[in-house]
Amino acid sequence: MKIDRLIGILSILLQQQRVTAPYLAERFEVSRRTINRDIEDLCKAGIPLVTVQGANGGISIMEGYRLNRTLLTSSDMQAILAGLRSLDSVSGTSRYQQLMDKLEVNHTTLASNSHILIDLSSYYKSTLAPKIELIQDAIEGRHYIQFDYYAPGGEGGRLIEPYLLVFQWASWYVWGWCTKREDYRLFKLNRMLELKVAGEQFEERDLPKYEPKVEAAYPFEISVSAVFEPEMKWRLIEEYGVDSFRIREDGKLQFQFYFHDKENLFSWLLTFGDKVELLEPEGLREEIRLLAENIGKKYKKN
Repeated sequence: MKIDRLIGILSILLQQQRVTAPYLAERFEVSRRTINRDIEDLCKAGIPLVTVQGANGGISIMEGYRLNRTLLTSSDMQAILAGLRSLDSVSGTSRYQQLMDKLEVNHTTLASNSHILIDLSSYYKSTLAPKIELIQDAIEGRHYIQFDYYAPGGEGGRLIEPYLLVFQWASWYVWGWCTKREDYRLFKLNRMLELKVAGEQFEERDLPKYEPKVEAAYPFEISVSAVFEPEMKWRLIEEYGVDSFRIREDGKLQFQFYFHDKENLFSWLLTFGDKVELLEPEGLREEIRLLAENIGKKYKKN
């Protein structure tokens, strides 16, 4: 939109001593003629712009109207830009790139000095980005959202007042007031289908502080003890940390941890094949043995 481009041009002019029309045209992917018209519009709006012809010429703001560059240091800017780039990785729009254009003091210098890259995208980016964009708009406009939700406890339709988009536990969630449960709930975006904005608006509540606790989303109910082969050490370190196991005298790994449900435990153990033996709970040893037998029957040749 033109207003976004004008704000972006003004932000660059406030931060940089002098820029050229070709530079702005390339930056905003428009023609030089469009930039010239934008400069005229900014002048008409009362912005004191100065144009200098020649080899070292360009467009600048009259001295005295420049922002104090000491407000943000280069390190401050790099931290802000790293965060914006991470949001851009899942947004599916140019919203955050436009913010970066407005904030950068010296684009080339900051880009070359940036040594942090946060990519929040996933294999589900094509479906995740539209959900994030829709929920953002709903939060800003205070509109209900409705969707079909699929969870271990079952599936069903939900209508919520959305308040926060949350990235935690390596996944995206929306936090809001669930009209069905009459309480605040956290919903995983990948489990939401048929997501849409409901027509009516809601009155914003006096929100409690959002304090996520992994125990609330994934209550630890099963204490697990298992023995892993030594070559599985890298996975235990990566997935549960070095404190989750001890090395026995025979070199095998004694693993101790908590899981929130049997299905999650079994699916995880099966990824190790014959490199693990479940010791406790005793009752689950028989269940996983029967599960392995049933799997074996499916692959048994006649």
